[in-house]
Amino acid sequence: MFSYIVRRLMYTPLIVAGVLLVTFLLFRVVQGDVSAEYAGKNASKETIAEIRKELGFDKPLFLNTQAAGERGVLAIFDSQFFHHFKNAVTLDFGRARVSKQKVSSMLAQGAIPSLTLAVPVFLGSLLIAVSISLVIALYRGTMIDNATVVACVIGMSLPFLAVIMFGQYFLGYKLQWFEVFGYEPGFAGAKYFVLPVLMGIFAGLGGDVRFYRTVMLDEINSDYIRTAKAKGQSTPRILYRHLLKNAMIPIITRVVLAIPFLFLGSLLSERFFGIPGLGYLMVSAIGERDFQIINAMTFIISILFVFGNLATDVCYALVDPRVILS
Repeated sequence: MFSYIVRRLMYTPLIVAGVLLVTFLLFRVVQGDVSAEYAGKNASKETIAEIRKELGFDKPLFLNTQAAGERGVLAIFDSQFFHHFKNAVTLDFGRARVSKQKVSSMLAQGAIPSLTLAVPVFLGSLLIAVSISLVIALYRGTMIDNATVVACVIGMSLPFLAVIMFGQYFLGYKLQWFEVFGYEPGFAGAKYFVLPVLMGIFAGLGGDVRFYRTVMLDEINSDYIRTAKAKGQSTPRILYRHLLKNAMIPIITRVVLAIPFLFLGSLLSERFFGIPGLGYLMVSAIGERDFQIINAMTFIISILFVFGNLATDVCYALVDPRVILS
């Protein structure tokens, strides 16, 4: 396994280079020079030129042919292409369009609120959905199974925005059970996360239960389950020791690949509950056309996804001895 991990890590720079090339084409070549847009309608030529220099649009895209005749291959180091790679690798994404803060600092500040919201939602949804799916597998084909499936379909049909508005109005405003809007760092701010966490779990429960139910039903009819029942093993032992263990491969696939996106948080939840996380930052950046922030978020999520794929393969081998990484 160690040699496999090392080999995959050796491939990572090539994948990162591919991600950087795609983001360069999107945010430099296709997008074009946005210096005039950043400067505003009535900006002078000097202001536009200064912004172009700050954003690096005064340099050639790939290679300055005139400088290449004098410096040769070294001329590529004075191109937008090279500086895009260098800034991404060093996590220097420049400054935000509106606030003029460093994008890297804004990402670091927003990561904690996003993870504070996303991690409880993720773990709560996983534990509840898997537990319900195990019970459904035990009572498959009964009224409990049919009623749960209908409830899941209804839950999947509800827009997340409607769920948020319902929770804020009835649970927060009418019943005064939870705080509706706000954020405080530390344990004092836990009260602001209760309602968005509950809404996040509820909104994702329908799809999760449907998926895990299918996984459990595929395994419940296997020979090893019938053998365990014939040996007189208890129901909890059959469910947790045999059924859940053998259903881990598809569960890991869904879980591990979702982990990188915890970094992004929840776009709607953070926006409507006033949580200054990365989801809130991303929505604001899209509205303000702040391509520096969008570029940084795209790159970071892509890298996390690459390592998430590696973690998925490793977890396969850990839970199933039949999987051999070579």
